[in-house]
Amino acid sequence: MAEPARIDARGPRFAASITAVLLLVGTLLSLLGVSTWRESTLVRATDPGFLLILVVALLFVWGVVSPRTAPWGVLYRKVVQPRLAPPTEFEDPRPPRFAQGVGLFVTAVGLILHLAGVPWALPIAAAMAFVAAFLNAVFGLCLGCQLYLVLQRAGLVGRRGPASA
Repeated sequence: MAEPARIDARGPRFAASITAVLLLVGTLLSLLGVSTWRESTLVRATDPGFLLILVVALLFVWGVVSPRTAPWGVLYRKVVQPRLAPPTEFEDPRPPRFAQGVGLFVTAVGLILHLAGVPWALPIAAAMAFVAAFLNAVFGLCLGCQLYLVLQRAGLVGRRGPASA
């Protein structure tokens, strides 16, 4: 049986650091421009907070669909990792990828509700995603990864048995 893929555990934390900064700025911008249901969808869609959180959501999509080519991962592997000591801690890439999907879900809900005219949906969703990214970046606590492990133990995600050769 082949050894499962492993990634440098510092990579997802690096990506979470950049994501946390973007989400913090997006949260602040969305708080400054909290819209009402009376505003047009076009006005809500051109709000700077909406646009930045949309970019973050698209980066989450990229991280889920093609994590090897996602910008923060490439930046880490090409620029940061060569300047660091060799990694001593590795992890399964599936939980961080799942966490990207959780981030996508949270931000997408905020974006959709914002466009629907729910005033506080975007800043709340952005703040929730920020807290998760911040915890990962600063403390190495990946909430989405923990959720993945809970769902894996319940048999809802991941392999249930060894892969056939």
